[in-house]
Amino acid sequence: SVNIVAFGNERDGFSEDNQQPSLIWSYLGRSALISQIDSSLSASHVGNPVFTEYQACVFGNVRLVVHDCPVWDIFDSDWYTSCRLIGGADIIVIKYSVNDKTSFQELKDSYVPMVKKALNHCSVPVIISAIGARKNGVPCTCPLCTSDRRSCVTTSEGVQLAKELGATYLELHTLNDFYIQKYFGGVLEYFMIQSLNQKSSEKMKKRKKTQKCHRVQPPQLEQPEKMPILKSEASHYNADLHNLLCCCQCADVAFYSEDLSTAVEAHKVILCSVSHLFMLLFGVKSPSDAHDASVMQLAQSLFAVDPFPLSPRGVPPCVPPVRVVVKDSVFCSCLPDILHFIYSGAFQWEPLEEDIKKKLKDPEKTEHVLEKVKCILKTPGKLNTVKDCRSHQIKRLYNTSLRLFFNTPVLADVIFKIQGATVPAHRAVLVARCEVMAAMFNGNYLEANSVLVPVYGVSKDTFLSFLEYLYTDSCCPASILQAMSLLICAEMYQVMRLQHICELYIITQLQSMPSRELASTSLSIVSLLKKAKFHNSDCLSTWLLHFIATNYLIFSQKPEFQELSVEERNFVEMHRWPSNLYLKQLADYRNYIHSQKCHCTVM
Repeated sequence: SVNIVAFGNERDGFSEDNQQPSLIWSYLGRSALISQIDSSLSASHVGNPVFTEYQACVFGNVRLVVHDCPVWDIFDSDWYTSCRLIGGADIIVIKYSVNDKTSFQELKDSYVPMVKKALNHCSVPVIISAIGARKNGVPCTCPLCTSDRRSCVTTSEGVQLAKELGATYLELHTLNDFYIQKYFGGVLEYFMIQSLNQKSSEKMKKRKKTQKCHRVQPPQLEQPEKMPILKSEASHYNADLHNLLCCCQCADVAFYSEDLSTAVEAHKVILCSVSHLFMLLFGVKSPSDAHDASVMQLAQSLFAVDPFPLSPRGVPPCVPPVRVVVKDSVFCSCLPDILHFIYSGAFQWEPLEEDIKKKLKDPEKTEHVLEKVKCILKTPGKLNTVKDCRSHQIKRLYNTSLRLFFNTPVLADVIFKIQGATVPAHRAVLVARCEVMAAMFNGNYLEANSVLVPVYGVSKDTFLSFLEYLYTDSCCPASILQAMSLLICAEMYQVMRLQHICELYIITQLQSMPSRELASTSLSIVSLLKKAKFHNSDCLSTWLLHFIATNYLIFSQKPEFQELSVEERNFVEMHRWPSNLYLKQLADYRNYIHSQKCHCTVM
């Protein structure tokens, strides 16, 4: 169907010929395309019709509905009805008489803005029809003519109004067959055809959309289950070294006051890892290696090493502690606080400063001791320009790592024998960082009384990586298999943080492995799972089970899949991705597509 709404009166307001047929009725009565015309009136009150409704057939079987509103008062009296009419219109026709300037001006000023508002940017075609012959002589169509502007509506005014509405402008000098059928009828029927084509296109789109909704859709593949997240454990490297000072295990140096009344025990390897001064003091470096005479001078003025060591504690191979006399009594009184500062990482400067201030209660003495500490921590050959030390500055300037003494015989007091090779180490570091070795070297075990300690069950490279972690608090496995070997070694010596680091490394490497590489790799994930379970790595074993289930289509084709236990196989089948239900739905959908003999755009 096509809905047309016509507004305005084509009759002259001063004309006495009220029987003159309207534009719409004239078109309906004369057009060869129109048949079966019916009409009815709708009035707001008796004697004042609001609009006339015409129903007819056009183009044979297309229903045509026309609402002809001769008065504009409908916008004032019934805004809802006027908006409803415009909203349902396919074509809008606006009529006016060229000899009624007053009505045209009212239309332009009052009702055109209302029509714009009701259209609300809708793309409905609008036809403006200027009807009648101007009574000021010969009708003039020249836009420049001003002879009839006072009483008649000029062509230029009508064209301007059409521009405001984006409408098509027509001038109908008389309602005869030529103007009605050829001129007005031709334009109106063009817009009718456009409207029918648009409705047909929208109908086809809606039908296709409906057919698409009723068509069997492919099954939706859900995302795999989220794998358990493994969180890393915080480092306790500095806390381990600080606890070593508190328990005084494996101490090999003792600091005494000049009257030998007080003593503070410590460990050479820890002190030498912090200060070049202690390296000179304990013979790790010779004076010729110092490159800074001030460091040697401070060592000689502050400390004196007793050539006669103290008697050893315990049975051999215990090394007798070296006795060091502190010549500066003020410095000696603050030595416990200074050692706590060094063993805590040598970067918590503010707490050290506060402790010394409380102990000495003398600004000059406090400054004196703090300057000595700065000199002890100073790197040889570099000026110590730090006036107001802060923790972040100290941490940047001084390296407290024990890496310098890793796998070196300097100050070593234990040697591990592994795979025919020897690896030197320091009992103090091992005891501080590993509880199993602390019990081994301090208990009633054979290793406590031996310099040479054999190691079984791990390779040399794995054990070196383990010791490197104890000394430096870091490790960098070269492969997943090496990380698993290191995990086994960490579990054997109960170093839980290293075990977590290896677990994270294995998980990260497997997650980053593409499916194609995962399918072709010779690495046995099931073997990793068995080892993780055997060595109590619960987090890794749980993650590996989820990993196998998530990549079910890859692992189910490998021979190692048969090595899973019944319990493990049940878990994998329960959490597999894609699920059995999805695969069944997919098979049914493929069969449906094949039966319909149409190409599946999804698969």
